[in-house]
Amino acid sequence: MRKPKCNRFEGKVVLITAATAGIGLGIAHRLGEEGARLVICSRRQANVDEALQDLHARGVEAVGCAAHVGTLPDLQRLAGLARDTYSHVDVLVSNAAVNPAAGLILDMADSAIDKILDINVKAAITLTREVRPLMREGGSIVFISSYTAYHAEAPIAMYAVSKTALVALAKALAEELGPAGIRVNCVAPGTVPTKFAAALVETPAMAEANKARTFLGRLGTPADMAAAVAYLASEDAAYVTGETLVVAGGMHSRM
Repeated sequence: MRKPKCNRFEGKVVLITAATAGIGLGIAHRLGEEGARLVICSRRQANVDEALQDLHARGVEAVGCAAHVGTLPDLQRLAGLARDTYSHVDVLVSNAAVNPAAGLILDMADSAIDKILDINVKAAITLTREVRPLMREGGSIVFISSYTAYHAEAPIAMYAVSKTALVALAKALAEELGPAGIRVNCVAPGTVPTKFAAALVETPAMAEANKARTFLGRLGTPADMAAAVAYLASEDAAYVTGETLVVAGGMHSRM
């Protein structure tokens, strides 16, 4: 494990969904390297086992289980794992998302719309409800939104709608949980060439087009997103709540 720049999460318990690949795994690496004890999940146990092996090899303390975030018993089991292992949760990172269909919203099947809203929005609310009793004053919640929250366009406009909802959810829950000393924020990633976003960069021309939309002339990395999450989840952001940090290299990202 590389030496972390700081240890802002020493002794902290962090629960991260969809943490076995891409941005989620990058977040697990960063927070684990800063001293966090992790509780992770993915839909497949084999993926969880592989990620745990990777984290343990880096010297990170972590446990995990298979969990489909759209299923209440799975979320209850995930929260139960955190409770039974560590008794509490200091930081919750809601990262799981889907985009099962692309195209115009009015042409999209109801089943696809339902799945997008169930996983990307409702599951974030349900997860927060299940984990909230385990959180103490000084806790932090980070939702992973998207730059598309500010720039909805076909063919992923419905996905963008769901990510805009997370921006509003962070505002609403920041007010609701503020009296308990719990902060709620969002990170809105730009284009990151992970398996999840493969359709956006499947050809060299598409990748170059996405780079050209940024001021920095490059695509994002999981480490870029993890650094933003680490800031918002840490005491460095102790007076920041209800906000969305866009991490998109300058890509257009304002309403």
